Parts: sequence; structure tokens; C-alpha cells
Amino acid sequence: MTHDTPAYGLWTLVVLNSAIFLMFAFSFFKPQTARDWRTFSAFGAFIVALFVEMYGFPLSIYLLSGWLQTKYPTLDLMSHNSGHLWSTLLGEKGDPHFGALHIASYVFLAFGFYLLATAWDVLYKAQARNVLAKTGPYARIRHPQYVAFVLILLGFLLQWPTLLTLVMFPILLVMYARLAVTEEAEMRKRFGAEFEAYAARTPRFLPSLQKETALP
Repeated sequence: MTHDTPAYGLWTLVVLNSAIFLMFAFSFFKPQTARDWRTFSAFGAFIVALFVEMYGFPLSIYLLSGWLQTKYPTLDLMSHNSGHLWSTLLGEKGDPHFGALHIASYVFLAFGFYLLATAWDVLYKAQARNVLAKTGPYARIRHPQYVAFVLILLGFLLQWPTLLTLVMFPILLVMYARLAVTEEAEMRKRFGAEFEAYAARTPRFLPSLQKETALP
């Protein structure tokens, strides 16, 4: 078997990729409050864990090596391509970078970062005017920034699943859901009836399929 050279132990790439994606997300999210920093820190832990296994040490491949070698005896476990486990499990042939799931992952990542940037622009302007954010993506869902983070996480999971990030993902979902509820309680106290009316017609996370109505 021929190994990709080199496949792992590339700690410079771990640091570089982690820094690039975290700086990219930071520039869009711009955490300010303690809640913002908790959101961003949890996201950051996921990103670092991902790139450690992608370029540093393949912990998931190591732990699953016995089963993978039995199930897929021709699989080169030290090849970088073997880290694309969905491709292996689904029996895809050829370079996994051109597979349907990998392409879908780029769509999730691109839309996630776009939504994060768009939502922040609306939120920043609303905070500057001391009004409730309810235009742009906030006209469709109440927490577009949390949804954006989830889309980005999903994109990475489609691209490079690991045992650790698969465990972290549902924990982050619960964390973001609880932060959303806390945030809404604060908005309810601050904006009262205006927020109640907004919440009554705007879904929390999943946009309604019904035609969007203009918000006053």
C-alpha cells in the first residue's frame, strides 16, 4: 500500500487551519458579551479538535483501525483520504474530495459563513440604534447566527467526521438552544410586547415555508 506523503503529524497545518477558520468566524461573529464568547469558544473547540485529527493525529482512525481493517482490508489507514470516513462507509470510489458529500459540505460551509456575516450586520445596526433585530435573516428566523454556526459544523462533519466531533455536535446543539432561550428571555424583558409579536410570527431556528410577511 502507498501512503499519502505525509498524511499526519502536520502540526503547522493544524495551527494554521485552526487559526484561519477561527479568525474568519471571529471577523463575522465579533463576540462581545460573555454569552457571545461561550458560543464562540465552543465553536472553536470543535474546529481545533477537527483539525488535530485531520492533520495532526488521527485518533478516530486509530480507535477504529481494527474494525476498518477487517471491514475494508484494502484501505490504507495512513492515507489522508481514509479520514473521509463517509466516503469509505458509503463505498464511494475515486477521490473523496469530488464526492457528493464533500461538495455538499462546501455548500453548508459557504452558506453558514454567509449567514453569519449577514446576521451580524443586521444585529450590529440594530444594537447601535437600540432596536430589536428583525430584518434580513432575522425576518425569517430569530437566531440566524446560531443556525449559521450549526451549518458550519455540519459542513465539517460531512467533510471529515471524527468520534470526538460527532460527540461534541449534539452537545453544541443543546448549548446553542439553551443560549437562544436565555437570549429570548432578555429580549422579552427589554422589548416586551414588540418581541412577543415578533416571536409569534418568526420561527426560532427553522424558517417557515409560508410566504414571508413584512415586519413593521
